[in-house]
Amino acid sequence: MSRTENIKAKLLNLCRILNEQTDELHGMTIPELIDALSARGISAERKGIYSDLQALREAGTDIVLRKTGGRCEYFVAGRTFDLAELKLLVDAVACSRFITAKKSRVLIGKLEGLASVHQAKQLNRQIYVTDRVKADNEEIYYTVDRLQNAILEDRQVSFLYFDYSVGKKKVLRRGGERYVVSPLSLCWDNENYYLIGYYERYQSLSHFRVDRMMDLTRLEEKRRHIDAVRFNAADYCKKLFGMFAGEETPVKIRFDNSLINVVLDRFGHEVYLRPVDETHFCVTAKVVPSPSFFGWLFGFGGKAKLLYPPSVMERYEEMLKQAVHTLHEKGGDV
Repeated sequence: MSRTENIKAKLLNLCRILNEQTDELHGMTIPELIDALSARGISAERKGIYSDLQALREAGTDIVLRKTGGRCEYFVAGRTFDLAELKLLVDAVACSRFITAKKSRVLIGKLEGLASVHQAKQLNRQIYVTDRVKADNEEIYYTVDRLQNAILEDRQVSFLYFDYSVGKKKVLRRGGERYVVSPLSLCWDNENYYLIGYYERYQSLSHFRVDRMMDLTRLEEKRRHIDAVRFNAADYCKKLFGMFAGEETPVKIRFDNSLINVVLDRFGHEVYLRPVDETHFCVTAKVVPSPSFFGWLFGFGGKAKLLYPPSVMERYEEMLKQAVHTLHEKGGDV
């Protein structure tokens, strides 16, 4: 190795050693840095290390000198992500149902690489991937990427869509016929990733679980009936329950005051809470009346009452009657 190559290799390896081995709680002295370089087959002298540290600082690496008990040690202070941010990202990946267990471990391993080896141990201790409910579709990571590219390039997509059988086998919908959709947006709802897009078959917006897509292909045909400029994904998803599609309807609901936090979590802080009396308030909001919406409402028991419109109230009442009938129905053995 020439002298110039050795200087470059020394500088790069010194930077890696500092990033991998040091942080605010763990520093390295000059002799320790020289030994670490030597372990990598690179010779170095004290004077040269001082010069290299200064060069790394000038290049933007936040290297701090700390003197404690007669020990002078160096460590990397400022990183792209601090430890608290990495913990949040690791937990988000571990909790995400649409990311498979295998891909979760790969992503978390990459996140650990952004911390020192000492910090990485803390990240590793908070990982609980194995026993979480996870998707088993390994294609999802690349499916999301292809969908995002198709949206940016204004192109339609084609894919297979499946459900699970009682035997936990994948069964293709529509006998394996491909779905052709004009993708509009991706939405993360109730721990699942959904595609919102215009589906020609229904001539309306439809929703598809991304983890239940297979063999997604970007088509050359441009998207149809898509107004991406006016579409607000966050506002749209707020009106849905369980990602059921349908016609938006204004509803009025009376809630017990104990449900204020729940209502704000569901409809956002912009929703108007109109006081009714000392213990109740009313909310008027646009929703898509669906079994999931009625189930959400029913979960509050007597603390939530649907007041308007009559058509939605009738549907709610009919669903409750059917549930009671099923409960009392005498059937065969389960």
